Amino acid sequence: MVNSVQNTAGVFAAPASEQSQIKETEDRFLKLLVTQMKNQDPLNPMDNAEVTSQMAQLSTVTGIDNLNATVQALGNSMLASQSLQAVSMIGHPVLITGDGIVLGSGKAFAAVELAQPADKLTVSINDASGRTVRTLQLGAQDSGIVEVNWDGMTDSGAIAPDGGYTLQAVSELGGSKRDAVTLEYGLVNSVAQSQSGVTVNVGSKGDVSLTAIKQIL
Repeated sequence: MVNSVQNTAGVFAAPASEQSQIKETEDRFLKLLVTQMKNQDPLNPMDNAEVTSQMAQLSTVTGIDNLNATVQALGNSMLASQSLQAVSMIGHPVLITGDGIVLGSGKAFAAVELAQPADKLTVSINDASGRTVRTLQLGAQDSGIVEVNWDGMTDSGAIAPDGGYTLQAVSELGGSKRDAVTLEYGLVNSVAQSQSGVTVNVGSKGDVSLTAIKQIL
């Protein structure tokens, strides 16, 4: 238990460099205050209230510095924790925000995310030129993630060539139509840390933030 508490305290402690900066700020402030008191006019000495005010300012500045250091340490700890969690996704397929769908050997998978239920969900699959090759009527759906499976057949009954396509989704509720969020599959290859946070490399999509991942499969 003691070790656990000590470890926790170590995580949130300010780095030595930041602690040194805080100490230097305190020393400069105190030296300035002592110099003022030594060189004050004996006939017009510093007012006690003024001294108290300056000491209060020192306390406030030191408190803010300590708070900033603690918040920075907490942020670093959270970033490290996110990285460890993200590493467990390497090698796993995920669903991320995107409109790509890849057809191979007569199979293609994607998904749609619905913020609310739909009376009717229509998904259009388009080729590289933007021409719709297949329209899928998925009927009524509950809110959440809806799987999209395509067997490679076109609306005309032909077999579409393997390769990359895009999809669009429109949901309808109570006669009102709205675009739905499309999701594409990808494989997590690696994890990295950047100034903007933790990112994962997902195939052709490149590096994406953790918030872009909607489901781990």
